[in-house]
Amino acid sequence: MSDIDVTIAGLHVHPVKSCAGVSLPEVLLIETGFEFDRAWMVVDADGEFLSQRELPRMALVATELRHSELVLRAPGMLALHLALDTAEAATRVRVWDDEVAAYDMGDLAAQWFSDFLRQPLRLVRFDPEQKRLSNRAWTGTIEAENAFSDGYPILVISEASLAGLNERLAAKDLPPVTMQRFRPNLVLTGLDAHGEDHLDEIAFDTPEGPVRLKLVKPCPRCPIPNVDPATGVPGTEPGDTLAGYRADERVGGAISFGMNAVIVEGLECVLRVGQVGGASIRF
Repeated sequence: MSDIDVTIAGLHVHPVKSCAGVSLPEVLLIETGFEFDRAWMVVDADGEFLSQRELPRMALVATELRHSELVLRAPGMLALHLALDTAEAATRVRVWDDEVAAYDMGDLAAQWFSDFLRQPLRLVRFDPEQKRLSNRAWTGTIEAENAFSDGYPILVISEASLAGLNERLAAKDLPPVTMQRFRPNLVLTGLDAHGEDHLDEIAFDTPEGPVRLKLVKPCPRCPIPNVDPATGVPGTEPGDTLAGYRADERVGGAISFGMNAVIVEGLECVLRVGQVGGASIRF
């Protein structure tokens, strides 16, 4: 039984962690979330992951998923084409507190990222045999797998939440920001601003079968939304404005925007833009 109808307004995949994402008309649900989301990651010589926190120019790396390849583009660089079904040497890398198995994508990809980001780097792909799990303190009995995401497979945000932020920015004579800054996977309509904060589950009936997503943890925000995705230049907004009304006691007073979700049911099902589902409110 659902309490409110919601509609999928956008589906976003970020193939390379912290690089630009791509909007898709449909996505396949796999164990780690949306297929190809955060499947690749940039690491330093020690195998430690890097993001826009340290290298804001990563925002300028555009991604495109074709039938059989990932295509990367960046200002002043030739396009880099990587076959989706290939990877090179096995390696170990670190993402936050987790050391995980991965595959190095080779010297050409390493040189491409090193040249654009101006320091020695490698590109790696997540090993699908690896099980990297979300924090059970938030997921409870659900064993939620992740690739290179920050810790949960799917990030959900409503269009109304962004509209509410942009109203506050306009009141300060500041320009609006796009959803791109917040890097969600699933964007919904049908909710009030931050209505996603109060949802328990979202369900969709797909031709492949039922999908159920459980919203488990508010998404605490680092400075990445302050990086302009068009220029790769960091600033202070929208962080300063969010600090005025989005301190969230559920995550220790951190600024939150959006909700992390895990998959209860629906592996190998396809979500499509325009799909209508039902959401239940957490009481």
